Amino acid sequence: MSASTVHVVIAPDKFKGTLSAAEVAAALKTGLQASSSAIEVTIVPVADGGDGTVDAAVAAGFSRQSLTAAGPTGEPVETSWARRDEQAVVELADVSGLSQLPGGRLVALTATSRGTGEVIAAALDAGCRRVVVGIGGSASTDGGAGLLRALGVEILDASGQPIAEGGVALAQAARLDLAGLHPALTDPQNPARITVACDVDNPLTGEHGAAAVYGPQKGATPPQVADLDAALTHWADLVAATTGSDRRDVPGAGAAGGVGFGLMALAGADARPGAELVFDLVGLVEAVSGADLVITGEGSLDEQTLRGKAPAAVAKAARDAGVPVVGVAGRCTLDEQVWRQAGFSAVHTTTDEADTPEQSMTDPAPLLQRIGRRIGASLTAGAS
Repeated sequence: MSASTVHVVIAPDKFKGTLSAAEVAAALKTGLQASSSAIEVTIVPVADGGDGTVDAAVAAGFSRQSLTAAGPTGEPVETSWARRDEQAVVELADVSGLSQLPGGRLVALTATSRGTGEVIAAALDAGCRRVVVGIGGSASTDGGAGLLRALGVEILDASGQPIAEGGVALAQAARLDLAGLHPALTDPQNPARITVACDVDNPLTGEHGAAAVYGPQKGATPPQVADLDAALTHWADLVAATTGSDRRDVPGAGAAGGVGFGLMALAGADARPGAELVFDLVGLVEAVSGADLVITGEGSLDEQTLRGKAPAAVAKAARDAGVPVVGVAGRCTLDEQVWRQAGFSAVHTTTDEADTPEQSMTDPAPLLQRIGRRIGASLTAGAS
């Protein structure tokens, strides 16, 4: 890189409902490089463990592996996971998530995480020995039971029959048989390791648990929330009695309707913050260390952004490296003082750039190109 070259790292999350992270980055790059040939761009799409996690891994050089698995209602869905050597990235949202509900119909009591277990099993069968599972966006509250059954765990009722799918059926669980757990997870020589990408610290049960906090978002009424919490409590009791360890209050056990609990309690998984884990996969910190500017963002920069979501984590990584960071979003509801405290030196929105309110949602790419040109012009003016 010559002394006159300005190196920009573009590391956005998706603009949900409009553009993927890679599409956001491509539009910004077009604008930046249209403003000056002296701008060198590195694109590092990111995610926080929810939807877009596999896409971010693929953009970082992983290969996409497609398959059909059970959706949250049991109907087959087309999904994918990402692979690089013995490392796999699995995204719950793309198989067991709210977006995979047929017609968007919420089924809080019976939705299952089974399909995510089928994808993990496919990665293990393919020889992967490190599996990262992003668990944001779940449609189910089944304590991870569906996922575990896809990995070979048997969950039986008092008569020795398999229980039904879904969270409320856990109330009928009487016996747990772990003998059939996927052999890759119990291999004494080279056991596979599962890491959960998780950005919430909820326990499995109680007033801050999976059913109480997230059940209503999945369509559960107050009585159904109570039924689900009771079923999850029974499930946690059974798991503790079977394994000799009670993991229901471990931070993150309540993530994704209890998938965090299931993976940690019965599949030996550990948990890490989602954005941090994705950054390791895509090499963000290394990319940022050599930059003159970092651009990040998502569809809405708001209070949720500051609670561990990807753009705030990118801003911290840039700040730690001594590199200024600019935020780009569809909209921003944060006061300037707040976003500056979060590490952003400027924030641009497509809403402010649009000629009409609808344009920001229907055709954001040209608006992002325009923002990129403006950022590029200010960069090269400052360097001249």
